[in-house]
Amino acid sequence: MAQVLEFKLPDLGEGLTEAEIVRWMVEVGDVVAVDQPVVEVETAKAMVEVPCPYGGVVTARFGEEGAELPVGAPLLTVAVGEGADGHRPAGDPGSGGGAVRAPRAEETGGREQTSEGSGNVLVGYGTSQAPARRRRVRPERRASGVASGAGVAGAAVSGVASGAGVAGAAVSGAGAAGAAPSGRANGRVRAAEPVDGPVPVISPLVRRLARQNGLDLRELTGSGPDGLILRADVEYALRAAAAQGGRTAAPEAGPRPAGPVREHASASAAGTAPSTVPPGGIRIPLKGVRGAVADKLSRSRREIPDATCWVDADATELMRARTAMNAAGGPKISLLALLARICTAALARFPELNSTVDTQAREVVQFDHVHLGFAAQTDRGLVVPVVRDAHARDAEGLTAEFARLTEAARAGRLTPGELTGGTFTLNNYGVFGVDGSTPIVNHPEAAMLGVGRIVPKPWVHEGELAVRQVVQLSLTFDHRVCDGGTAGGFLRYVADCVEQPAVLLRTL
Repeated sequence: MAQVLEFKLPDLGEGLTEAEIVRWMVEVGDVVAVDQPVVEVETAKAMVEVPCPYGGVVTARFGEEGAELPVGAPLLTVAVGEGADGHRPAGDPGSGGGAVRAPRAEETGGREQTSEGSGNVLVGYGTSQAPARRRRVRPERRASGVASGAGVAGAAVSGVASGAGVAGAAVSGAGAAGAAPSGRANGRVRAAEPVDGPVPVISPLVRRLARQNGLDLRELTGSGPDGLILRADVEYALRAAAAQGGRTAAPEAGPRPAGPVREHASASAAGTAPSTVPPGGIRIPLKGVRGAVADKLSRSRREIPDATCWVDADATELMRARTAMNAAGGPKISLLALLARICTAALARFPELNSTVDTQAREVVQFDHVHLGFAAQTDRGLVVPVVRDAHARDAEGLTAEFARLTEAARAGRLTPGELTGGTFTLNNYGVFGVDGSTPIVNHPEAAMLGVGRIVPKPWVHEGELAVRQVVQLSLTFDHRVCDGGTAGGFLRYVADCVEQPAVLLRTL
């Protein structure tokens, strides 16, 4: 007999707590192999394909494309073992039959059932051991149809979803396919009236937001899988309550418009005070990549006492050197690669800027390697891929790695590991046609070099006025790691290398 296993959204690492479903790669009834990608999700860092650690038949999916799920929420259920032969199981929600149940303890000789999953959670990221054994469900609990899972009110074994953490409400013994009296309307589980017992909430942030605003979660209808209450549900209720002049009235959740919407004054994202923004206008949620960028920039401004210095440099000789390199044959060398090579040479002379501040230990940590981040604008927003060990690469190798990461960024294929761990950032905002800027340090790094556009300008060259290719360089740095003398020395060395590329020969 087939055993139904539940696969939850895994911990994606790097502090990520939620992801948006971009594209389902399997349908209910499909046969999946161990570690086969089943869904593509978008986090605040990148888009990744999530592999399923179980092999068998997909019996249910949770969440539509475009829905946001917290880590730990169920993604799908898979029937494994005998009976999982590729046909739609009788317990499939789309088949109209009863739910597929797991073998009872007495049917297995009192032994717990174990899966043959790989334990992997992401391609390139995995666990070294197989998933933990699933807990046995007592027959009396199975008969009652109580769901005790990770935020799920029903949808797996005999109407019982087993896992870690209590989620929620009683459901019919018919399982996910059966419609309880409250029913499922418009793809949502609707609670007819407040009930006693656990509330289907996973995130402690959601509970705190509701508690701070005096909102009773039992009165809400969750828009997550199987009635799971998400942060968006609480914020929606608070906005509606504010529009009605109250704070505790929780209207029934209905379809919410996606994307920018026009609304009245609402509660703030933190849920601590009503918004002071006048009614009307277009509201664009700060989430996904845009939200992650906003959080990081805000943290940088709060924690880092930054300062900026800048200088104009004559880049005529650098441009000529690049032209000569490319005329010599072989792969073309990019200007960004030459600037990166200059940066790594400058950081070798001024290692204070290749560091971070450990605020808890009150120490400055200098790195013995340069993981060079570079700003890349994509359709999804600004991202900062990281070139690992940039100090050990030549101009040709840097050009190839910049091209690979840029292509992956535009296609949304960057992994979390390729977007984190930088020690210094190079920002070429000259591609936008601007001369200068005051970059914000990419927290928790200590400095960022900004490069403006290279344009012909009047310049005094060898005592005479001439038209030269001029660029403005700006360095924003954490004043805790060094003083202006060090920052000025770094920037002057970079400018000298731009004006006279032969200076780099001393470090080769």
